Amino acid sequence: MENTDFFQLVYQVVREIPYGRATSYGAIAAYLGAKRSSRMVGWAMNNAHHQQPPVPAHRVVNRNGMLTGKNHFETPFLMQQLLEKEGVVVNNDQIQDFETVFWNPMKELAL
Repeated sequence: MENTDFFQLVYQVVREIPYGRATSYGAIAAYLGAKRSSRMVGWAMNNAHHQQPPVPAHRVVNRNGMLTGKNHFETPFLMQQLLEKEGVVVNNDQIQDFETVFWNPMKELAL
């Protein structure tokens, strides 16, 4: 599978994340059957900003709810601002109550 194909699959999953929810790179990788490819999911997110239809990359964080991708947005604060606009509480670059906000594609999407 080429990177671009994998990236497109990642974008399809990310577009399904509901407003006000977030998931992790690893959860997306596991859903796509590539459990050890969370870093590739991160690379896909780094390249997601000009995709059409848009990809809500701000809803993808690390397994602890940290905004590890924030430096790949127009400003280092935009990721947090977009999450907060959706009602997600972020403190010190980490989503608070991440377990409550967490959206698991394995449970929410049928393969």
